[in-house]
Amino acid sequence: MTDVLLCVGNSMMGDDGAGPLLAEKCQANPQGEWVVIDGGSAPENDVVAIRELKPRRLLVVDATDMGLNPGEIRIIDPDDIAEMFMMTTHNMPLNYLIDQLRDDVGEVIFLGIQPDIVGFYYPMTDPIKQAVETVYQRLAGWQDHGGFAQLEAPEPE
Repeated sequence: MTDVLLCVGNSMMGDDGAGPLLAEKCQANPQGEWVVIDGGSAPENDVVAIRELKPRRLLVVDATDMGLNPGEIRIIDPDDIAEMFMMTTHNMPLNYLIDQLRDDVGEVIFLGIQPDIVGFYYPMTDPIKQAVETVYQRLAGWQDHGGFAQLEAPEPE
């Protein structure tokens, strides 16, 4: 069974480049048996390729504003993405992408990295580079949620 790592983000937008940096690291020196796809800022363009792979699990990694300290990493329940109005820089909200793939993928895991600065031509900050390295190191022995904590959804008002 195949495991797919979908890295999402725009490397020209500072910390939003976390996903592409992870893809670059994995392509240079693979960790584990992951099929790595750099989805860039339009990951919806990769839906057909992911479906054809029929992965056992899909790990989506993206810089996501979760209201945490820069570089903090959390597993986000895909069902919470829309409800929490998570800000991303992508053409399509990631919950739509995940909904499109749910029937073709055994398990979808969404991993968010809290960015600090997202803006054109800003360099990536050190906390985000360190977070990408942490994720990269955990890929080889990935089990369950890779040892990352679940993001707590806010209580409904």
